[in-house]
Amino acid sequence: MSKKSNTPGRYEAGVKEYRETYWEPDYEPKSTDLLACFKVTGQPGVAREEVAAAVAAESSTGTWTTVWTDLLTNLDYYKGRAYRIEDVIGDDESFYAFIAYPIDLFEEGSIVNVLTSLVGNVFGFKALRSLRLEDIRFPLHYVLTCGGPPNGIVVERDKLNKYGRPLLGCTIKPKLGLSAKNYGRAVYECLRGGLDFTKDDENINSQPFMRWRNRFEFVMEAVNQAEKETGERKGHYLNVTAPTVEEMYKRAEFAKELGSRIIMHDYLTAGFTANTSLANWCRDNGMLLHIHRAMHAVLDRHPKHGIHFRVLTKCLRLSGGDHLHSGTVVGKLEGDREATLGWIDLMRESFVPENRARGIFFDQEFGTMPGVMPVASGGIHVWHMPALVAIFGDDACFQFGGGTLGHPWGNAAGAAANRVAVEACIQARNEGVEIEKHGREVLAKAAKHSPELAIAMDTWKEIKFEFDTVDKLDVAS
Repeated sequence: MSKKSNTPGRYEAGVKEYRETYWEPDYEPKSTDLLACFKVTGQPGVAREEVAAAVAAESSTGTWTTVWTDLLTNLDYYKGRAYRIEDVIGDDESFYAFIAYPIDLFEEGSIVNVLTSLVGNVFGFKALRSLRLEDIRFPLHYVLTCGGPPNGIVVERDKLNKYGRPLLGCTIKPKLGLSAKNYGRAVYECLRGGLDFTKDDENINSQPFMRWRNRFEFVMEAVNQAEKETGERKGHYLNVTAPTVEEMYKRAEFAKELGSRIIMHDYLTAGFTANTSLANWCRDNGMLLHIHRAMHAVLDRHPKHGIHFRVLTKCLRLSGGDHLHSGTVVGKLEGDREATLGWIDLMRESFVPENRARGIFFDQEFGTMPGVMPVASGGIHVWHMPALVAIFGDDACFQFGGGTLGHPWGNAAGAAANRVAVEACIQARNEGVEIEKHGREVLAKAAKHSPELAIAMDTWKEIKFEFDTVDKLDVAS
């Protein structure tokens, strides 16, 4: 039996041809180019320039050999160009490859088309051991072809008449198994207790135990009753994610008919085509759109392969959404602090400069496109409130689950504790207190006048999620 060869350079014959056409270290990117940074791990014995050129070729106009039809187009104009290579700090086997693509390679306003090109077949290319799309610079010319958030942060605050503090929400638990009536009851208790929003979990769609139409009806009855009792505007993220886009629209229309202010979508599992279509519908119908990132860690958690969440963030902002789950830094889900601050900037700011300390590889302009509100969700409770306010500021939504529903006195008391805690932290911050440093004192002072907060603090005083981050920023490696 012949032994499989491990001779370095077994891919050289095809890969060297890429280098001749697609490696251009003297190329100066244009303002209209779409720029991408890949973290590349090549096969042993293949030069870095050759692998980078192969990525540029396979994600644009190239194939494994020269073809005569290259002569039928202006290949020099349409090809992608690998124009720079950088070392990855602390990693001897990987490198960054920077690639420029002419804007005409991409259909206007189609995140689907951009991702099909950049992360399509190339990720299965044999000359690579692994590949990760770290960042994209969307040229402003392309940004202007995208619809973006249906409303944005400013319009959302006006619709809700809520200013000067983060919004508060709660994901109803258990996420599966409740009847529609009991689900509505849980929503009512949370909203009357002081929260602004409640939420369907990502995998609540229309299961046998609770069909979507019944849930929508009981939930909106709860929202309306809570609004009457509190005098505040409330909402529940009705998840309209469905097996087909036709069914998705049917659910969205019924939510509108019931008077809902906001609906929800799982943008990765449902896909960008469905998401952009739903965002356009929300814009036309005055509806806020909450976006859940279910499936993101399948794509972004491995530090050497996949798509970084900062890319998924940019893509969602262009595709359309008013909220996006961002991680919490301090909760139960993965998220390095500086990296999280980087993608929070990408959600909210009109211009985000290159900042390697936050993992931002390119300047990114969004023009007049509205911002997306980050949603801090995943294992948070009142003890996290000082850090959440310090990390996220006012334009965010703090989304609790067990941190509201697990209160010994019930949902309303848990909601009241959340509300008192956030208002105490905002007041202290506005008075000049370093709330992360003095958070314990701030909360203890507020708890003297709020037995609900005092009980919450005692209940969760020992609950921490102190695990090492898997996907660290390379600058900190």
